[in-house]
Amino acid sequence: MRKIIVIFILINTCVLNAQNFDLEDFNKKTDLTEWLYEYDLIAWKTSDSVMTEPKSELNKLGAEWFCFKDNNNLWHAFYGKGENGTFNTVFQYTVDATYNVKKTHLKTDSLQLNAYSNAIVNASKQLDELKDSVNIRFNQYVKLNNKNEIEVWILPAFQSNGTAVYGGEFHYVFNSTGEILISKDEYYQGNFKGFKVGEPREVWLGYTDTDKPTLGATFFVWYYKQYFTNIYIETSKHISTVFEVDGAYVWIHSEKDLGKKKKRKKKKKDKK
Repeated sequence: MRKIIVIFILINTCVLNAQNFDLEDFNKKTDLTEWLYEYDLIAWKTSDSVMTEPKSELNKLGAEWFCFKDNNNLWHAFYGKGENGTFNTVFQYTVDATYNVKKTHLKTDSLQLNAYSNAIVNASKQLDELKDSVNIRFNQYVKLNNKNEIEVWILPAFQSNGTAVYGGEFHYVFNSTGEILISKDEYYQGNFKGFKVGEPREVWLGYTDTDKPTLGATFFVWYYKQYFTNIYIETSKHISTVFEVDGAYVWIHSEKDLGKKKKRKKKKKDKK
């Protein structure tokens, strides 16, 4: 993965200190964003292999699929179907550091596979009502954390009509078996927004209802950075974007000049 460098620039401000932008929170999100991006890449490459399989085998698939990286940095991807708490593997692949995809039948802990499948099934149930009301495809990402809990992120996928969608992101944490919901963190303001790719241009993501970039916003920028000339995240206090500089991607955060806006509003009010 390419290295991320985080720097600050000043726009219409005299001082921008660390207290004005939560750099620690942002670094955690960019670390997770890189992992989500790689997970997505593994899913794309292995799903291409899935589509070459016999139709009779494809008919055995359910909506449950997931990936994980082992201690040797080898990715594993599983496609199958979860039924009554048990995951039945139909296709299994490994992906090495050169992104070489290999079909395999390596023996894997069935309890781990069942837990991942359960978490995905139960996370998806949380969004049943929303999915019925919108015509949006989603991707799912699952990971075992250091507390032996299973985390699931659900984000808008790259739509089949070439639309990059944002505006909703969902994070669920389950116990080690994937059966009990421990916590959830959802961001959705009632509608999804998006941009058609194909025409390189500058686009802006509106998150002015938040104080800091969300995970979904940073993932959108990272995932679609090659499709648009610039992608800006506008929160209530800052504007964030990423540029490519000497082969590395650089995140830039500028503080919005809220003082000038307040002064303009006050002048208009005084005139009245």
